Amino acid sequence: MDSHQATDSEDLSVKQCQKAISKRQIEKILKPYQAELIKLQKHLEETSQKMVILFEGRDASGKGGTIRRVTRYMNEKHYRVVALGKPTEQQKTQWFFQKYVEHLPSGGQMVLFDRSWYNRAVVEPIFSFCTPEEYDHFMRGVTGFEKDLVRQGTVLVKLYFSVTKEEQAFRFNRRKTDPLRQWKLSEIDVQAQDRWDEFTEQKYKMLKRTHTTSAPWTIIRSNDKQKARLNAIKVILNKINYKGRDENLSFAFDEEIVIPGWREIDLMEQDLNEKGKFSN
Repeated sequence: MDSHQATDSEDLSVKQCQKAISKRQIEKILKPYQAELIKLQKHLEETSQKMVILFEGRDASGKGGTIRRVTRYMNEKHYRVVALGKPTEQQKTQWFFQKYVEHLPSGGQMVLFDRSWYNRAVVEPIFSFCTPEEYDHFMRGVTGFEKDLVRQGTVLVKLYFSVTKEEQAFRFNRRKTDPLRQWKLSEIDVQAQDRWDEFTEQKYKMLKRTHTTSAPWTIIRSNDKQKARLNAIKVILNKINYKGRDENLSFAFDEEIVIPGWREIDLMEQDLNEKGKFSN
């Protein structure tokens, strides 16, 4: 091995060590908030409250990693992660929301949807998985469906994870070359970059029509996965005034990471007015 190769090897080793240290530091920061999630879960059990969290967003935006951090230490008996596949022939004949209603929580439970009924608002119309009529029926009915959920006591949290086009491309390329991540790459992922503007247009329509007072959207800027995870957990913790909250912890959001749905709509419309197109 010559001196240049030795130096390159040493540099790589240093970077790997720094990354490992950084990850440990981040996990250390998360732990107190993960402990708060356990308190929140206990509060749900004691009060028989129901909680539903929707994780939406572009492919490779960090939804799955955040779900794993949210549930890491929680009691498995009282939460479920739901990630539904393509509908069966029978489900295609049913009321659209029926397959989701079957997975809604009972009192004392939390359900986390890794993609939800909002597939019909974004992915399905882009790839012609639904008809224009089915899309329109969904958009006209979803706000009433969610209003009923909330009115009948379900705490509904709607999170949309947002990455830039460049960051998504970087994550896709990593999936292609990393054998431990290749399983994450789907046919839809491959087309996500080429159809970026279509996804943005559908995102805007979704936010514009389904951000409501009773069921608002919260946008999580997720280029920095670690900050996104921490702030998403804070959003969840702030949804319920549970007992035993650690007053020494800061539950304030990073305003560059957490964007209220109405603000995202304003930013997108500002882009459209100034540039004639959506930037992101």
